Amino acid sequence: MSSPTRKALAGAHRIVVKVGSSSLTTAEGGLDPARLDALVDALAARYANGSQVVLVSSGAIAAGLAPLGIPRRPRDLATQQAAASVGQLALAHAYASSFARYSLTVGQVLLTADDVVRRSHYRNAQRTFSKLLALNTVPVVNENDTVATEEIRFGDNDRLAALVAHLVGADALFLLSDVDGLYDGDPRAGAGARRIDEVAGESDVDGVKAGSQGASGLGTGGMASKLSAAQLASSAGVPVLLAAAAQAPQALADADVGTAFAATGARLSARRFWLGHAAGATGRLWLDDGAVAAVVNRRRSLLSAGITAVDGEFDAGDVVELVDPAGRVVARGVVAFDAAELPALIGRSTHDLPAEQRREVVHADDLVPLRNR
Repeated sequence: MSSPTRKALAGAHRIVVKVGSSSLTTAEGGLDPARLDALVDALAARYANGSQVVLVSSGAIAAGLAPLGIPRRPRDLATQQAAASVGQLALAHAYASSFARYSLTVGQVLLTADDVVRRSHYRNAQRTFSKLLALNTVPVVNENDTVATEEIRFGDNDRLAALVAHLVGADALFLLSDVDGLYDGDPRAGAGARRIDEVAGESDVDGVKAGSQGASGLGTGGMASKLSAAQLASSAGVPVLLAAAAQAPQALADADVGTAFAATGARLSARRFWLGHAAGATGRLWLDDGAVAAVVNRRRSLLSAGITAVDGEFDAGDVVELVDPAGRVVARGVVAFDAAELPALIGRSTHDLPAEQRREVVHADDLVPLRNR
């Protein structure tokens, strides 16, 4: 009998499905039409059963390699961007043609990390997704590799899918790749690796050794990125299924394959989720034990008296990490001072500061605790 998590996955109304490059393309021939059509068949069946579907698809760079005569995935950013420019067009056309077999319209959504870090960009993206879904369209999402620089890249589409799942208010996330689940070791290394069927919490994946790149070399995300993305989504209240793309029909029907991750945390507001998980941190504030207790346990603002040290270069309005005396990140927040201003304020009571500096270093409304002490 299916577990409650698998029942939640099977019955989810709004779903995000991520598919990796190796499941759609080959280095020699670019896009594989048969595999892409098979994926669309499964997605269309789920749509026909009443679900709204958002597809996060890798494959743009890989799809551009063959047309450009490039034998393997390039390492330099400029060539990756050129391949993506060619491949995104091919990928979008292939999806539009395949979904048209079911009289379904697709809309392409290209995102950079800026689009989820910057509040105005995020709200625009959210409105776009909402309208596309209201118009019975299937959004096809990819990182905008043609313009993304190293500084504003998501790093892999697994993390992008987890962030999109929260952005669209998804009820479930499906991560499809060339591996049929999470194993406690490398299944390619021979006998002995055991597949983990259910993950109810972090203790269930203690000791798991996850590789850093897919077997094909076409993508950027290996099992480590999938595990990280699954934990990110599940900790924010979204159940996750990790399965092979070849199992898509069963994964999207009864979810009785792969590894299921239970939702372990409560849903955060959109702003707090992006602050805690999407925005890039530009510095660190070291806190004493009293400040950690106030910030994490009592959800209070951070005052200058509780700060012991400052690391990094940042401006007022940037996101910083708050760390305890042992160096563990306990919260993230929007800092109200420039890095150059803070050393003179460290350890001082608010009442002892000049009038123009008597404010919270990180206000409680701009702060997200990440762990409980």
